[in-house]
Amino acid sequence: MGAVDIEITRLALYYSLLIIPLGAMLWLGVPMVRKTLLSVARMTLQLAFVGLYLQVVFELDRPWINTLWLLVMVAVADLSVIRGVKLRLNRFALPLFCALVMGTALPLLFFVGPLLNRPTLLEAQYVIPIGGMILGNCLRADIIGIRNFYESLRKGEKAYLLALAQGARIREAVLPYLRDACEAALMPTVATMATIGLVSLPGMMTGVILGGTSPSAAIKYQIGIMIAIFTGTAITVLLAIALTIRTAFTPYGVLDLDSFRK
Repeated sequence: MGAVDIEITRLALYYSLLIIPLGAMLWLGVPMVRKTLLSVARMTLQLAFVGLYLQVVFELDRPWINTLWLLVMVAVADLSVIRGVKLRLNRFALPLFCALVMGTALPLLFFVGPLLNRPTLLEAQYVIPIGGMILGNCLRADIIGIRNFYESLRKGEKAYLLALAQGARIREAVLPYLRDACEAALMPTVATMATIGLVSLPGMMTGVILGGTSPSAAIKYQIGIMIAIFTGTAITVLLAIALTIRTAFTPYGVLDLDSFRK
């Protein structure tokens, strides 16, 4: 038995629950009411569009269509990372895109292939929702990791330049900053894995249970997706920083401030 369907009228009435947080914002003078309303409107329109589109995609279930949709998702995530870290689009779009593709594709294919043992690796029912979960976490980790890396370099520029002056190569000089960036990016996932099941029932497990699957099977899915997410975020952050180093520094090893939007 699948999850209970929600009537449109009941969902429309459910929006009234937003009166509580919006009222609190107005009372406290938090300048986020307009932004929140716009975000809710965007969420509704985007999910409505994606829901209609995915219904067609699932019915067709063509490998090339599924791949194309995943690439569109990666491209949108790429732009979100660049905007979130305030990088130059023309310099960082391609390196970040490649990092996101690798960080999403590798754990996704292992999940659908060896773990689920599906005959078709690009089956829409699995690759799109699972790929979306991995990609969404890679996006957040990228923003945290890349921002931490370049902000730390700016603040510790004297120590970095001293390391270069003492004969270190760029990759050797940036290693401490890369280490800190990876720790900052991966720590939220590590903390989630340490408390999962005790503090909260995560989305993957809840969704599988609502779909009518037994809790024991849902636990296996959740373990698999957490390993995939952690692996994907680690690959993405490391690759993103490694691939952007070439465009973010001058030939003399100095951080090029023109790489960042003012």
